[in-house]
Amino acid sequence: MGAVIQSVDNVALLPAYLAAGTAVLVLLADLLIGRRGATVAVFAAGAAATALGAVLVGAAGSRRTFCAGDDCSYLANGRAALVGCLFALLTLGVLALSVPLLRSGQVPPGEYCFLLACSMTGGVVLGAAGDLITLVVALETLTLPLYVLVGLRHRSVAGAEAALTFFVVSVVATAITLLGAALLYAVTGAVHLSRLDAVFTAEANRPVALDGGFPAGPALLELPLTVVAVALIVLGLAFKVAAVPFHAWAPATYDGAPVPVAAYLSTASKLGGVVALLAVTAAALPARVTGPLLAAVAVLTMTVGNLVALRQRRMVRLLAWSSVAQAGYIVAPLGALALSSGRGAEAIDTAVAAAVAYTVFFVLLELAAFGAVVALRPAVADGGEIADYRGAARRRPWVGAAFVLALVGLAGLPPGLAGLFAKVTVVRSLLAGDAGWLAVVVALNAVVGLAYYVRVAATLYAPEPAAERAGDAAAAPVVPAADPGAPAAPGDGSPVPAAAPARPAWAVVAALALATLVAIVVGFAPQLILDVAAL
Repeated sequence: MGAVIQSVDNVALLPAYLAAGTAVLVLLADLLIGRRGATVAVFAAGAAATALGAVLVGAAGSRRTFCAGDDCSYLANGRAALVGCLFALLTLGVLALSVPLLRSGQVPPGEYCFLLACSMTGGVVLGAAGDLITLVVALETLTLPLYVLVGLRHRSVAGAEAALTFFVVSVVATAITLLGAALLYAVTGAVHLSRLDAVFTAEANRPVALDGGFPAGPALLELPLTVVAVALIVLGLAFKVAAVPFHAWAPATYDGAPVPVAAYLSTASKLGGVVALLAVTAAALPARVTGPLLAAVAVLTMTVGNLVALRQRRMVRLLAWSSVAQAGYIVAPLGALALSSGRGAEAIDTAVAAAVAYTVFFVLLELAAFGAVVALRPAVADGGEIADYRGAARRRPWVGAAFVLALVGLAGLPPGLAGLFAKVTVVRSLLAGDAGWLAVVVALNAVVGLAYYVRVAATLYAPEPAAERAGDAAAAPVVPAADPGAPAAPGDGSPVPAAAPARPAWAVVAALALATLVAIVVGFAPQLILDVAAL
């Protein structure tokens, strides 16, 4: 047997090289210089270079590497460039939100930046993954550092509990995904996404038995082993987007983690899950199996997320349940695959573009929402109660306006045009796939979501109690802290600091302003995102 020689295109791998190099340079800067400012500067420069590299490689056209014949494990195309650029910019934004936390001394800056860089590397590679092995490894490279980041804060029992919960559930989900991938390989003998697509397409069009009696055509798709393998892969990846019934980890983990880490979980981590789910459902697995499963997951996810969010009293938990509901909207376009009319090439392309575009709009608005929470809270505090934000927009008009714009956008109302066009894009893709019933479910859930988004917006602009305006500390609903410098975390006995921060850090304000500005721009020009997502 002749040796198989795989071609290696180093230009295609440039974004991955830059992301991995950032992690190495952060370690060296922390070891050799040992100053927080130098470590953060190296990380920021590396993340910016990664984003630029992804854009340049994507603009140069599609490239492929690690190829064996026509099957390649790494595909650097427009969509991979969009994903890589998004991961790099989201990581850079989360770093800006983390400046107050790093200054407080509650987390070591070297380890914090290194873990973020490692996670960014996984996300950049994930966008270009062309086979199941690369996809799973990249997804775990994205996720593994987050276990440590969630519990990295000193003396936080809630953070340790959240990290342990996240770790245990994630390991189970990964095992389910790997089992499904192994069973799928046993059935098809392929791991490349393009090869899997070709196998299932060929088998569906060839209803005769092969030599030796091996079942072909529709019989292959009806094998119990095939159905189980596909279901395990989809359900294992559904954990990464916090889709029901694999969502229970998200609220506790978000609320126990530092707020900037919760922002990263809600944006970059969810983006990774969506990319992985889209890669296998749109380009590899049989639609007749994944369609009904994704339709059921979408309905359950958006409904449960919205209904439970109505009962929340803590800000981060509300945003967590909101992100669960948003995951349902993201998955909804793929539910059109449940119908034969939604499985045409054009309908599938429309559904994938809608899911990618909605994800881009969502992560921008979600980052802005968490940025506002960081700007309105003390550096070492958690997200606090929703009641703690009463009148916050009156004290900080610009931060409050950005927060309300993000909430309105997540609700899908004007003037949050990014969120409005995101909902319209999803509904339009469902109608194009003749899944009108699912479009109705999306519309009804959007109406339910208005209740808690409007409630938070109203709280931000509500007048402050007279006792607080008069400076009556005894009437303030905050327990005084024995140690004001102790980190606050729900459920571990740590008090919430009574005093609001004097002024948010400039990096937080810059990140919030930039995220809001980009959300406004893409709201006025949503077709730019749709065009890139359709590549």
